[in-house]
Amino acid sequence: MQKTKKALIIIGIILISGLSGIIANRYVFPYLAVTKLFSKYDFLKKSTEDVTIINKTEQVYIKDDTSINKIVSQVTSSVVNITAYTTTEKTASGKVSAVAAQPAIKNGTGLIVASDGLIITYANTLIAENAKYKVTTSDGNIYDATLSEIDSYSNLAFLKINASNLSVAAFANSDDAKPGEKVIVVGNDSLAQEPSFAAGILSSFDPYYNLSEKTISSSEKLEGVFEIDIPAQTHYVGGPVVDYSGQIIGIMGAVSRDNKDSFFQIPSDKAELVIDKEIRKELGTNPTLGIYYIPVSKTYALVNNLPSETGALIYSPSGQQGLAIIANSPAATAGLKIGDILTAVSGEKIDAQKSLPDLLYKHKKGEEIELTILRNSQELKIKVQL
Repeated sequence: MQKTKKALIIIGIILISGLSGIIANRYVFPYLAVTKLFSKYDFLKKSTEDVTIINKTEQVYIKDDTSINKIVSQVTSSVVNITAYTTTEKTASGKVSAVAAQPAIKNGTGLIVASDGLIITYANTLIAENAKYKVTTSDGNIYDATLSEIDSYSNLAFLKINASNLSVAAFANSDDAKPGEKVIVVGNDSLAQEPSFAAGILSSFDPYYNLSEKTISSSEKLEGVFEIDIPAQTHYVGGPVVDYSGQIIGIMGAVSRDNKDSFFQIPSDKAELVIDKEIRKELGTNPTLGIYYIPVSKTYALVNNLPSETGALIYSPSGQQGLAIIANSPAATAGLKIGDILTAVSGEKIDAQKSLPDLLYKHKKGEEIELTILRNSQELKIKVQL
């Protein structure tokens, strides 16, 4: 009996010692081995071999809306509310009718592009004949505005207010913007004059989208725009499209086609060309060629067996010369014909990156250019005075 108790005690001691060793080897020694005091002892280092140390991790949640607000804050101070309205007129008797007493009011979005009060917006949805304009800036100040100019190429309109030291947002190089990037649009078209925001994806760049409201392209209208996937785009027309670095890559626009609004974004590089022209007071010198055409792509050339995969095919759905080339236009005077394919303007090739309207926009009314054309597969050089 005495021997049995001793044996049990010895077994207990062995079990407790073994368990203690396991605990020390698995938990105590690895902990000591990474401390400054004990890290120099080799036997402790060996104890950490083949031991997996699990570190505690934390999940960090980033509120996307907060990030968007921070990005947009860099341009919000440059976004303005534009109120367009008509004034009442008295009748012959000197009275104002009940209908006339209610002025027509439209609110839209604009963007300050020069610190001295030059503002850009999109003309189609806001600018009207005989309208007057007021501009409310982000700090709540209200200014009378005058219509300075409407660009025939881009449909961008310029208003001027009497102010100075205004905040101007930075434009990015739109050539660097790629489909799939996240973007933010900013608008301020409400009667409450409060900004609104929407986030989306830059869906694509359409090199053949022309701002003509017809089914075919016009040589006088901008060609090549961005497309983005945001809801209620009408609320952002005239406002900026901002990338996630806080810079503007486009301006929202819209045209009416088949009684439906079609939305797009004018790339910032093209918008800046228009702004520079307005600052130099040269928008009145925009050139005119006077043709309607179809942009030639590889697919269109393949299907229609054309001799060129790029260029501008002078075209009319009816096949009539008079509907493809405007009467008394520079194109008509120079002898251009329906079916001609314009391939270059003064040596610059017409392609998806450089459209016919873009190349023409570099010139002024009255200048002489040289058009390279294909007529019946024969290349010709024709001088045209714009």
